[in-house]
Formats: sequence, structure tokens, C-alpha cells
Amino acid sequence: MQRIERPLAQAVVRWLTAEEGGRRSGPPTATVYRSTASFQPGRDPLDQLRPPTEAHTVLLRETECLPDGRRRCLVGFIAPDLLQPHLHAGVRMLVLEGPRTVAIADIEIVLD
Repeated sequence: MQRIERPLAQAVVRWLTAEEGGRRSGPPTATVYRSTASFQPGRDPLDQLRPPTEAHTVLLRETECLPDGRRRCLVGFIAPDLLQPHLHAGVRMLVLEGPRTVAIADIEIVLD
């Protein structure tokens, strides 16, 4: 896949290191990375005790590598109409490979 047909948002993504339980090979090199993601309930410390939402297929396309190593990415979903109502600036997604969290994506901007 070379592009996301209908990106819904822009996010800053921090790929976890292998020591943190992330990918051993580092951030993906594919033009569009496809995996699953779940929305984290919130950023309040008590929210960390709540389980994440169900997982959805997510598409990430890197647009910029930031000086601190994080990546700015366009975000799309296989079922965008289901997820668009839940997206807003500040939402955090956990990017998963199987049951393992490999990245944390913070939504910056929701696109029209």
C-alpha cells in the first residue's frame, strides 16, 4: 500500500524500543504500516487502570521524523466511518502487534 485513501487524522507516534516491549527491528519501513490499535480511555492516572477499547485496523503513513525520534503520521482506518466520531485532538491510541503494544500515537489534528 502506497497511500492512505482517506486519512482521518494526524498523530505523533512514539515507537517503543525493544527494551520497552516494542518492535525489535525498530519503526516500520513500509510506506503505509497496517496493524491494529485501540483507544486509550484517557490520560488521567485513574484511566490507566481501565482497559483500552476494542482493537481496530489502523493505517499509519509517516510524513515527518521529529528531532526527538517521534514520527508525525497520517492516520487512517479500514472502517473510517465507524471511528471518525471518536477521534479528536488529544486522543491516545495504542498501536498493537498481536497483544503487544509497539507504539503510542497521540492525535494532534482531525482532518476534514
